[in-house]
Amino acid sequence: MSTADDYEYAPLRIPPGTSRSAAATMLSLQVDVGGWELARLQLHADGTRKAILRRRARLSYLPMPVT
Repeated sequence: MSTADDYEYAPLRIPPGTSRSAAATMLSLQVDVGGWELARLQLHADGTRKAILRRRARLSYLPMPVT
């Protein structure tokens, strides 16, 4: 069983007006490059998406998400 200490988290804000396809591409690039996985995705009323990415803490030598 994993604990919260096993992961590091990074917020990622996707601006309003970004298409669903473009947002999915942005997230998939973070997964491929930095070893991140999607922990939570929120869609706000103004169209802003807020994603919380996580990865195992041992992968900290990989780059942080590009905001």
